Amino acid sequence: MTEMGKSHRIGLVELPALKLIDPNGIQRNQCNQYEPLLSKLVLLASMQGGGFDAQLVNLRDGNYEEEYGTVMWKGMRLSKRYVGKQISTLDPQSYDAWGVTNNYMQYRDLAFMVIRHLVSGGKPVVVGGSDAIADPELYLQAGATAIVTDKSGGANWPIFEYVLGLPMREGLSGVILADGTRYHLRLPPMHPQDWPLPSLDVVKQCLGKEYWAPESEIPIFPMGSVFVDLGCDRKCDFCQTPTYGTGYRRMSTERALKWFELQKEAGAKSVMSYSDQFLGRVLFNEGRQEVLDITKGVRELGLPILWPNGLEIRKATLGRGYDRHSEDLTPDYELVEALWGWDGKVGCYEAFIPAERPIFGRESYAKLLPWQQHCEMLRAIVRAGVPRIYYGVILGLPEDSQETMLRLEEVFWELSEELKTINPSVSFHIAPTTIRPIPGTPQGQNIRSSGLLRFEDPAIVGEFMTACADTHYMTYEEVSDWQYRLACIGDTRMTGVGRMVNAVREKAAV
Repeated sequence: MTEMGKSHRIGLVELPALKLIDPNGIQRNQCNQYEPLLSKLVLLASMQGGGFDAQLVNLRDGNYEEEYGTVMWKGMRLSKRYVGKQISTLDPQSYDAWGVTNNYMQYRDLAFMVIRHLVSGGKPVVVGGSDAIADPELYLQAGATAIVTDKSGGANWPIFEYVLGLPMREGLSGVILADGTRYHLRLPPMHPQDWPLPSLDVVKQCLGKEYWAPESEIPIFPMGSVFVDLGCDRKCDFCQTPTYGTGYRRMSTERALKWFELQKEAGAKSVMSYSDQFLGRVLFNEGRQEVLDITKGVRELGLPILWPNGLEIRKATLGRGYDRHSEDLTPDYELVEALWGWDGKVGCYEAFIPAERPIFGRESYAKLLPWQQHCEMLRAIVRAGVPRIYYGVILGLPEDSQETMLRLEEVFWELSEELKTINPSVSFHIAPTTIRPIPGTPQGQNIRSSGLLRFEDPAIVGEFMTACADTHYMTYEEVSDWQYRLACIGDTRMTGVGRMVNAVREKAAV
């Protein structure tokens, strides 16, 4: 990067937080205003590592709240509000270029508001993130100068050099320009091993002080975050990851532990490892040992670890998820202990476990285990000592009916009670979510073409806690009712839906 390049300032924007508030004042979505800023951690490290003067512009950090729209849902008018800093007070000329990231469909309207405000200053606005990749034309219509479609990070330096008129180290790749010109992903994509490490100052700015659990038995804040691999070997029809074209790539043990060490050095009391394919490395001969070495290293750092995105438990079997028809589905107990073991101070403090559809609808989720083996894996995980489990099930598949929901409810109660007999102190929470038909995915296309989708508002369609589609046998309202009902299994205080159920009950009792 030239001295001229260093003199150009880039503002990387974190969007405000979103709330959906019903007429009784009850929040109908999950809103963590001060969660760890993982995407900005990686992006800031990338840009500063390339010699750019890139700075975080955190629109979540503030107490301002504004209604920007309403939407009717289940017969209620929900107020759509953003929380943090007032968008209109941001000077659109305070940086020479802007970067806006939006990974979530429910934040789409807020992203458009920010983009339109920033482009009014005449400075280029580069947009990235999963939702922008899914529907780039909408973001270009909002005024974006360019859309980054490369999830590997390989497009970051060239596109900012291009929009700033700087000498370019390499040609454009993995971007769409405002005039519609598309540049394909570079091959091979950038490897996460090559992601620049963040400075301690950047890590500190990206630490979190809020999480979906309202309380904790141990100090977990400030909370760090890491993402030590990229892509996935699966091609699940509900997921956008297979569309990125990156394949599956992982950091080495040494590099991964360096990211964890930086969280510790910056003051983190715990760390969230967001990868749901951390176990993808077991598909390689040396990968199983990497898992053991990384988890051992994190323990030695004294950092409790949380797995919020749901590791693929099929890969924690002796068969490692290689062959669905002939693999050995016995739990790999050494791996289970490494991943979910807890000694009261270090190890795995909390895990999201993807139940998704263990009985009905499994054909949509090839990575899942058959029910009996699934239950055996859950027993092994609980025996390892993890204190808190979020057990995530997706509702609203087209074939869902009252009968299949009743059966799910029955087996979840049975599983919850059995796990409590293994470890009476384990906090086991059902975390039911509803289908989000992500644009560009087969499931998203099928739901839209079937006529079952009942909403177009992204704040509803993109949110896990607001059902948006009928099934062939139930209305979206009935799907939502089942979401609340299943959330009553286990400890309802600890999930977003569960807390909402309790809030509705308390309001009704007044």
